[in-house]
Amino acid sequence: MWNEITITGFADEIAPELETQIEVSRKLDIHYIEMRGVGGKGLVFHTIPEVREIKKQLDDAGMKISSVGSPIGKIQITDSVEPDLELLKHTAEIAHILETPNIRMFSYYMPEGQDPALYRGEVMDRTGKMRDIAVADDVILLHENEKGIYGDIAPRCLDLLKEFSGEHYRAVFDFANFVQCGQDTLEAWDLLKSYVDYIHIKDALAESGQVVPAGHGDGHVAEILKKLKESGYAGFLSLEPHLQSFTGFGALESGKTEDTPRPYTGEEIYTIASTALRDILKTL
Repeated sequence: MWNEITITGFADEIAPELETQIEVSRKLDIHYIEMRGVGGKGLVFHTIPEVREIKKQLDDAGMKISSVGSPIGKIQITDSVEPDLELLKHTAEIAHILETPNIRMFSYYMPEGQDPALYRGEVMDRTGKMRDIAVADDVILLHENEKGIYGDIAPRCLDLLKEFSGEHYRAVFDFANFVQCGQDTLEAWDLLKSYVDYIHIKDALAESGQVVPAGHGDGHVAEILKKLKESGYAGFLSLEPHLQSFTGFGALESGKTEDTPRPYTGEEIYTIASTALRDILKTL
């Protein structure tokens, strides 16, 4: 087993309630959460007193936060940036309360059908302002390669990282998102590996874009995790199942295809994602 890594995940995919997120995570021997949603709303939209109560519940359960899964930068590039900048300042305060330096963020949705190069200057200006806030508030912005944003494919991620990478701006590597953008993940890894400080574990099928458990898609998850281990990586691997529409659980669990796939619970989805990752880790 790869002892230097720590498994975490988006536990709001288990359930909205923090108590259930904690219970299932602990059952799976996962002691960190990448907190995106809790109590039915985004973490970053909670008040500071509410966040302090969340922290108390986490402490009582022996759970920690690996990153704040914020939606910052996940708006149209043509929308006003000011609300995002104010939200980042609030999110930095939340991150300090939860004792993590990490804030997941994005680089703005591009207008459909338009060349992202047309908006590069605005993206860089906004990202620079966010990086300045991160420096002032001593947090780390982790840029995720989300579909449809400026930094959705590896060359544009590299463009951002060459401009801003440093102590307060680094990269999340998300396998499934690259696959869904038609970006070969091995090529992406070769371009971005020196900037990556955080890994999202989900996979996808290139033909359909469907998200599948790690190792069951076209993201070369095992191959890249092997490279990551050989590089000496000692950070987080974060489960982001996104498997609500996945219909292959029956085959994964019993080897038999279900005639009528049933809805799966959040706990079952998170368990499948965790098991798929651990199966890969056993081979490394």
